[in-house]
Amino acid sequence: MPRYPKLISSFLGALVIASAPAEKRPNVIVIMADDLGYGDLSCYGATTFKTPNIDKLASGGQLFTSGYCSASTCTPTRYSLLTGNYAFRKKGTGIAPPNGHLIIDAGTFTLPDLMKKAGYQTAVVGKWHLGLGEEGKGPNWNGELKPGPHEIGFDHHFLLPTTNDRVPQVYVTKSKVLNLDPEDPLWVGRKKPSPDHPTGVTHRDSLKMDWSHGHNSTIHNGISRIGFYTGGEKARFRDEDLADKWVEKSVEWIEKNKDNPFFLFYASHDLHVPRIPHERFQGVTPHGFRADSIVQLDWTVGEIMKTLDRLKLSENTLVVFCSDNGPVMDDGYKDDALEKLGSHKAAGPYKGGKYSVYEGGTRTPFITFWKGQISAGKSDQMVCTIDLASSLAKITGIDLPQDAFKDSFDVSDALLGKPNAKGRTSLIQQDNGGRGKFGFRKNNWKLTRHSGKSARNSVVEKKLANTKVPEFQLYDLTKDPAEKKNIIKQHPKIAAGMKAELEALVQAGRSRPE
Repeated sequence: MPRYPKLISSFLGALVIASAPAEKRPNVIVIMADDLGYGDLSCYGATTFKTPNIDKLASGGQLFTSGYCSASTCTPTRYSLLTGNYAFRKKGTGIAPPNGHLIIDAGTFTLPDLMKKAGYQTAVVGKWHLGLGEEGKGPNWNGELKPGPHEIGFDHHFLLPTTNDRVPQVYVTKSKVLNLDPEDPLWVGRKKPSPDHPTGVTHRDSLKMDWSHGHNSTIHNGISRIGFYTGGEKARFRDEDLADKWVEKSVEWIEKNKDNPFFLFYASHDLHVPRIPHERFQGVTPHGFRADSIVQLDWTVGEIMKTLDRLKLSENTLVVFCSDNGPVMDDGYKDDALEKLGSHKAAGPYKGGKYSVYEGGTRTPFITFWKGQISAGKSDQMVCTIDLASSLAKITGIDLPQDAFKDSFDVSDALLGKPNAKGRTSLIQQDNGGRGKFGFRKNNWKLTRHSGKSARNSVVEKKLANTKVPEFQLYDLTKDPAEKKNIIKQHPKIAAGMKAELEALVQAGRSRPE
């Protein structure tokens, strides 16, 4: 049975698109950084180190000052990017565990499905962290890891299956663990596999990077992780080599598909913990491995852009650069991110960061570049990673089914830098989900809701931790971008209207008009 019985008739329209000249349909590369804050690039104000390759994108394209990701943690942002739906609408879309199943339901019309419908080859390279395998079963690490990227529209994948601080440290491609020796099967679990299994607690003196909280289970490459695993020795990677591997596999795939329209989701692991950049990048900044990893990220962007230039694809490729959430310093390891922070402001002028519904949690770098097509400039229009789905539908000429991309708005004119283009007028910001915490921006107004009862992480969130805050707060971002002065008492009507609208949007099941 076809994956989309309701959509078969619409594929006839795609034949017209597919027969159009390739130059009318740009290649698309979405580069998503990990834990990169608004102030973490020199084009966004960083002064103590440089990011020349990303700066080049910004100086030649559109730099957005109100660019957002949809959540302040990785899994829900990635879910929303690929589905066009807010992650809080689906249970179980918080940070995925090592043995988590695929959280995108079979039959969901996804962004890669859209691009395939438009005649594109599709690939994802890098961090996945959306789960693998069937619900109730999870991943079969020693067999086929299905459903996975292929089942939701990607023709090709080369992945870090979870994230680098969670086990296992292996690559996945063609729905299998790469280089896995069947005589040395992989086991992944939540409990210690044997009493003498080395961990970050029992063998702390052996670690090359010590843990600060929560990351003290199985040791690999001298670093203890979240979760336990054994076996698969020949399949394991070295953290220092990840960026090189992502570039190698991305360039390889681009070269293979240079004569066809292609869509590449390049999901960098930088600068997620454990931050262990390649040796050639260690020590290149005064801020330790965190900023060194930003410089490494910048290098990867440069390598991809050089490839496009070499293959003469730059004038026919739309590049979108974004982040999955805002910054965090101590996220589980003692890597001197806080101690060596100095004057650097990772979130720029904004409050909060990763895990937060304040602006610093989701307002992040957002740049679009298309040589010869997007004029250079800075835009204050509101755009979000969740909007890429509907916007790329417009750019590729595909009509959307009504039940697809329910929270994704067409902001393609803004992304392409067209004169007088408008972005979205409102946006819901979430944390990891399930805790009753939302940010709601509408034009210049920002409402925050802290209704959850769960404790905030006292180590990660620092200044935001264990402080009593009102359930609702209201800010005027034009006058107070740092969200310092709660003015909800001065504007009761505005607050009441935004509360009602937020609640209605959360309950409605969609925000994009039918």
